[in-house]
Amino acid sequence: MTTAVGIDIGGTGIKGAVVDTATGKLLSDRVKISTPEGGEPDDIVQTVLEIVKKLHVDPSVPVGVCFPAIVINGTTMSAANVSHKWIGLEAEALFEKALGRDIHFVNDADAAGIAEVRFGAAKGIDGLVILTTLGTGIGSALIYNGVLVPNSELGHLEIDGKDAEKRAAYSAKESGGLSFARWAKRLQRYYSHVELLFSPDLIIVGGGVSKNHDEFLPLLDLRAPIVPAELRNNAGILGAAALAVR
Repeated sequence: MTTAVGIDIGGTGIKGAVVDTATGKLLSDRVKISTPEGGEPDDIVQTVLEIVKKLHVDPSVPVGVCFPAIVINGTTMSAANVSHKWIGLEAEALFEKALGRDIHFVNDADAAGIAEVRFGAAKGIDGLVILTTLGTGIGSALIYNGVLVPNSELGHLEIDGKDAEKRAAYSAKESGGLSFARWAKRLQRYYSHVELLFSPDLIIVGGGVSKNHDEFLPLLDLRAPIVPAELRNNAGILGAAALAVR
């Protein structure tokens, strides 16, 4: 089967669609509902259930869900922009009980990375691909020859005594009133360190600021090509769906 549902849970919105996982095309309109205030587990589960119902899919269709947390064996070990009640919660089992079916539960940046490898900027690229999302923090995904290495958390690399994302995330640019040129100097420090540690074959930059990639990516000097993500707002949906049919 190549059809699956992808659900992308974020701090402000939850969205889902039916996906052809062979081509990466959406087979339905995206359904989006605001994330319930407080991001409590039961409230988010009910919202996901509502989205799945609106998509009118057969119970046999696989469902993939991506979430802003470290995910180990279906348990959420952190929580970004949602309730701290998610920490240590057997989230995959919670969703499976509510939906009445098996699901695949994954970190949101990991889902976006898989999507870019299968359908986007890294399609056809062998070797190590690193996706980073520049936003409130820095999310990351490592994919080697199409295989995901989960929960990489490269935003928390220590550089100059600080979490890298404290200085190089898009939020740091905004709060510091930095020009793209000044921000690019921080990004250079960050990506040079990533390159030193991992020697990637390709680096992909996602997050909302990637639409302005021409303002800062040309200022970076790296060995590996560094390119903008292609799938933008659909990346989580596509990656979650693709992983659900493995």
